Amino acid sequence: MEKLFDINEEGFSIRCKLYYDKTPHDLKHIVLATYGFGGNKDNKAIEKFADRITTKYKGFGVVCFDWPCHGKDARNKLIIDECLEYMRLVTEHIRNEMGADEVYNYSSSFGAYITLRYLHEKGENPFKRIVFRCPAIKLYDSMTSRITDDDWTVLNKGKEILRGYDRKIKISLEFLDDLKIHDVSTWDFMDYADEILMIHGTKDEMAPIEVAREFSENNVIELIEVENADHPFSNPQYMDFAIQKIQEFFSPE
Repeated sequence: MEKLFDINEEGFSIRCKLYYDKTPHDLKHIVLATYGFGGNKDNKAIEKFADRITTKYKGFGVVCFDWPCHGKDARNKLIIDECLEYMRLVTEHIRNEMGADEVYNYSSSFGAYITLRYLHEKGENPFKRIVFRCPAIKLYDSMTSRITDDDWTVLNKGKEILRGYDRKIKISLEFLDDLKIHDVSTWDFMDYADEILMIHGTKDEMAPIEVAREFSENNVIELIEVENADHPFSNPQYMDFAIQKIQEFFSPE
């Protein structure tokens, strides 16, 4: 089952969705689930994951939300600092308003990059456990790999280009420079290694497996490689395998 709600705090209005099994009350274990660039809170992969984990484990819920400029969010300029604020406000809401004893994090692609920046800038880990599926660790490289010479000309003139799927998102040179400066692959996450699991496809065309391997080795983080899986894990068998591994990692003690 699912329930829509908004978080209206500090001048932001965050559109959220809660997945649960029988009742939205007394959810002591809640997974904060985030998705890739250009997606939205109605993400089908998250919906499938939520259905599996909420029926498998009693007292589990899943919350996802629209990033700034994504889905039904009202903002029109994508700023990473605001993405970080959204994550903070939703995490605090889950713990303080929803009363969860434990908050988990399951993030893919762009969402994984934001989570890594959040951990680094916060200086502590508010999540009991974290799973990154196909993390865009070098997000700058992923975002710029398909920018044409004409697009760069537009950007260098101080104008914006459009990227995305159902909803087009304005991308500025300032946004890309922010990603370039904040290269999470160069930061140390060893203090959180025991609480993190990475799952990555060997045929990922957006976030190369080689980057994930190097990052996992540098930070002593467990990496599960899924042979032949692409970036979105479009093969249902690969997605089912990933969900199973995430469920096992999030198993309540």
